[in-house]
Amino acid sequence: MKFAVVGTGVIGSGWITRMLAHGHEVIATDPGEGAQEAMMAQIKQNWPYAEEMGLAEGASLDNLTFTPHLDEAVKDADLIQENVPEVEEIKASVLKEIDTYARPDAIIGSSTSGIMPTELQEGLKHPERLVVAHPFHPVYILPLVEIVPGKETAEDTVVKAEELYEGIGMDVLHVRNEIEGHIADRLMEALWRESLHIVNEGIATTEEVDKAFTHAAGLRYAQYGPFMTFHLAGGNGGMRHMLKQFGPALKKPWTKLVAPELTTDLYNAVVEGCETSSQGYTMSELDQKRNEFLVKVKKLAQEYWPTETPGMKKRQPQSQGV
Repeated sequence: MKFAVVGTGVIGSGWITRMLAHGHEVIATDPGEGAQEAMMAQIKQNWPYAEEMGLAEGASLDNLTFTPHLDEAVKDADLIQENVPEVEEIKASVLKEIDTYARPDAIIGSSTSGIMPTELQEGLKHPERLVVAHPFHPVYILPLVEIVPGKETAEDTVVKAEELYEGIGMDVLHVRNEIEGHIADRLMEALWRESLHIVNEGIATTEEVDKAFTHAAGLRYAQYGPFMTFHLAGGNGGMRHMLKQFGPALKKPWTKLVAPELTTDLYNAVVEGCETSSQGYTMSELDQKRNEFLVKVKKLAQEYWPTETPGMKKRQPQSQGV
């Protein structure tokens, strides 16, 4: 299987690391000055964690090729992963170029965290082969990828894309109805907005907000999501009891939902709080500490995750008959 990665920043390099770790050939492209050197530095920093997670037979950094020419990068690829900046005009331009040079049967996946696929399909000659394939940083450790089809995405494309991403160890979440921010980012954004309100109103510092999450919900969410967590909160009665007992509290205005204005005071409070919490560690050191932690947490969580989530069975193409 041959993969092409367009855009080799943090996310692009993460994809490359994962693809190489699963024994595939990757050709990468990025027109930025010094892009190849920055990409290699990032991948070499990622690689020890990929090794700890386990490498496939034949996995090697030697399977990576770089070219500054997009047409050369995508022409023979089975899957093309686009990771250019989250600016619609830039993505539209790059996707049109990919669409021009890619093989007719190639799948195009966009790493966009918020743009809907139908918008990305506008102006493409072959919109039926594009999906949003949104990963989470660090891509080479975290397994989730949100696959979001647009209005013109072919059913076969979705099935083939899911198989390709599963082939590099991803856990596919099929987002049936496209929406801004998809699923996971909408959940994280809600937590982020509320966190900003708490700091803005002087209720807690950034460090205290982080502690409130990491020492409670964050530990639980590594195993179960919000629904199963609250199901357990209902005791023997499960969610039935939980909704009866705590459901009325949903009408209380505990959360703000709308983001606060990013004033100079709020900006400074958040920046200074994070820099204080960093305790003098460089961003590279913090990155490595996070990776070591995530590898251990993921291995532990895998021991307790259900082998198959009900309702998440593999999709099959819909019949084309009448």
